[in-house]
Amino acid sequence: MGKANKIKGERDNVFEMVTLIGVLKDVADNKFYTLAGEKERFARFGESFVEFFRMISFSEVSHPLVTNANPSVGIVLISSESGFLGDLNSKVIRTALAEKTKYPESTLIVVGKKAVDQIGSAMKIDKSFTEIEATGLYEIAIQLKKYLIDEVMNNRLGKVIAVYPWPKNISIQKPRIIKLLPCDELVAKQLELVDNVEKVIEESDPVDIIGYLADIWLSCRIYEMLYDMTIAAAAAQSQQLDSSLTKMQKEKKVVQLKYRKARKGDIDNSMREVFSARLMTTKKKTG
Repeated sequence: MGKANKIKGERDNVFEMVTLIGVLKDVADNKFYTLAGEKERFARFGESFVEFFRMISFSEVSHPLVTNANPSVGIVLISSESGFLGDLNSKVIRTALAEKTKYPESTLIVVGKKAVDQIGSAMKIDKSFTEIEATGLYEIAIQLKKYLIDEVMNNRLGKVIAVYPWPKNISIQKPRIIKLLPCDELVAKQLELVDNVEKVIEESDPVDIIGYLADIWLSCRIYEMLYDMTIAAAAAQSQQLDSSLTKMQKEKKVVQLKYRKARKGDIDNSMREVFSARLMTTKKKTG
């Protein structure tokens, strides 16, 4: 059964590929759901964070990180270093550059080497953070936070918006735009929660307190965006593996059918050879 044996080797390879891709997809799915489940800690942190300051109202306190009339805008573009997010990275870059056209004099801050390489010399990049994998998400978040706070406190920026890969679910990832600074939403949330306490001892100046509060809040928001980027990469990997698995499963059916036909053909050929041999033997005996 020469032809069937040749096809059997091809069939076995396809079967092994289907099994391997299925395992990799299960790993990617598990990574996505694990990361997505752990993201709840950001919501718990936000609730605990605001609750800690609920006794003091900062609505009358002015701080550049919270209320800022400076028209200068900074655009933070966050891209993934994952090989599975090439298409989404391109969409994020296009979205960020569209925001750039709304604010022609804005400062462009890019996180991620792939975005820096893709933009190239097409547009000026004022600040970049490229070593995400080597540095780590948290350290990159702290570096970016320090840079933004320095720019705002020195009156070089007043408003900061960010564009990053956002995983709506395992099937949908898209660019998302959020406002980072000024973080007036923090005061708004406190205003909703503040209690009517007559006597509160404030050992520090409220301006210093809200500055510290905004600093931590900004760190959390940036790290959450970078974490979302990681979840989006896991979702994109799962999608691509699912597409490959579907393709290989179709190939599996085709090669299995080809093998069955070849095996049937080999059996038919063997039967014809046996029949012909017996026929020739019979003729010789009767001759």
